[in-house]
Amino acid sequence: MANRSPDFFKILQTLSEHKKEFVLSDTLKPYTMITDFITGREIPNIGAEENRQTLVQYLVNEKGYSKDDIEADVTFEMTIADEPYSSQIDLVVSVAPGKMRIMAVKCAAGSLGSREREIIAAARLLDDYQIPFAVVSDGTNAIVLNTVSGKKEGEGLDAIPSRDAVTSMLESYEKVKLPAERLEREKLIFRTYDRENVNVQRNV
Repeated sequence: MANRSPDFFKILQTLSEHKKEFVLSDTLKPYTMITDFITGREIPNIGAEENRQTLVQYLVNEKGYSKDDIEADVTFEMTIADEPYSSQIDLVVSVAPGKMRIMAVKCAAGSLGSREREIIAAARLLDDYQIPFAVVSDGTNAIVLNTVSGKKEGEGLDAIPSRDAVTSMLESYEKVKLPAERLEREKLIFRTYDRENVNVQRNV
C-alpha cells in the first residue's frame, strides 16, 4: 500500500515465501506478510494491518463501495511552525460526483476511543474542505464521527454509511471549510497522536 519500490516488495515477498519472520529496525516487532485485498500485493503485516484488510473487505462486500473508491496510506503533508511534517492516513473513501472524499479512516489495534481525535483532525486537514465522516475501526467494531461537529454519529460496523447512502447525501451536501483560526491547533493535535504510531508501514 505504501509507496515502496518494486525491489523492496520483491525482497519482502522472497523472505515471506521462506516463511521467515524478520525485523528491519530495532523499533519494530517481527512480522510476516499479508495479501492486500485491493492490490493483491504481498505487504508487511504490521500493527493494525489485518484489521484494515478486514475493514476494506467489509466496505466492499457489505457497504457497496468498489475497490477504486478506496485509497490506502494516503500521503498527508503539512507545515507546522515553518517545519514540514509528513504522514499517512490509513484509508480514505471517495465517491461520485467528482470522486469527493467522504470518509477518512484510522485502523486501530487497540482502544478505538483513544484514536477518535486523531482521525477527526486528519479529516479536517487533508483537503481544502472537511471530509464529512471520520471513522476509527479495529475491523470488528467502528466509531463513526461527524467531522465538522466532532460528535459521534454511531457505533458498530453497521453505522458506517453505505455507498448508496453517501451518494444520496451528496446530492444536497455543501462542503464545509475548516475555519482558519483552528488550522494550527488541528495540525498540532494530529501530529501529537500521529507520533505515537510506531509499527506502521511508512516507518518500515
